[in-house]
Amino acid sequence: MAKAPALSSEQARLAALQNIPLFEGLTDAQLQMFARVAVRRSFPRNKTIVYGGDSSDDQSLFIIIRGSVKVLSRDNEGREVILSFIGEGECIGEMALIDGEPRSADVVAFDNCELLEISREDFTHTLMENPELCLSIMRSLVLRLRRATWKIESLALMDTYGRVAKLLLELSEEVDGERQVRRKLTKQDMAKVVGASREMVTRVMKDLETSGHIRQDDGHIIICKQ
Repeated sequence: MAKAPALSSEQARLAALQNIPLFEGLTDAQLQMFARVAVRRSFPRNKTIVYGGDSSDDQSLFIIIRGSVKVLSRDNEGREVILSFIGEGECIGEMALIDGEPRSADVVAFDNCELLEISREDFTHTLMENPELCLSIMRSLVLRLRRATWKIESLALMDTYGRVAKLLLELSEEVDGERQVRRKLTKQDMAKVVGASREMVTRVMKDLETSGHIRQDDGHIIICKQ
């Protein structure tokens, strides 16, 4: 049997865009336009993609097609807080494109990533002509706001055990009938998310494992059914 012809780079970008929730409702012609102007970018683990405070006019929208990123906030002493993790099919940079303000946080590749980059000019041109895209962006921003609200509530109302358990549930996915956290999370990363020391997170994880709430297998964290 003859092999199917390989996709051109533009066809590959179009196929990737068709699976992005943000672009639901766009016509094939509009998606094709984005595919023509999108630039495929690769970032190794721990590479900074976006710098907080960047006010360059060359700001772009990034669409994650493989891997995941972490959104960081740093103080003047270099201490970090992880605000969120963003994975495949999601976008980064849309806030700055809309309001023209500087980037609100650093975005760092959590693992090896592939992204599509679309310039501000190309993105806003289509945005003004397409109300469906405006609604999709609004939904994306509302989801980010809800996540921020949930995090504020957990930091205010939960102890460290509750915050760690909530984080594991949020990052888990259904795999073969089990909830698993497949990202390679370090204790330090978890500490930066839940607002605790690495030592405290290590103690909580050990207690959760001893009590049978979680187990670890080949670097993955499995949430046990109770």
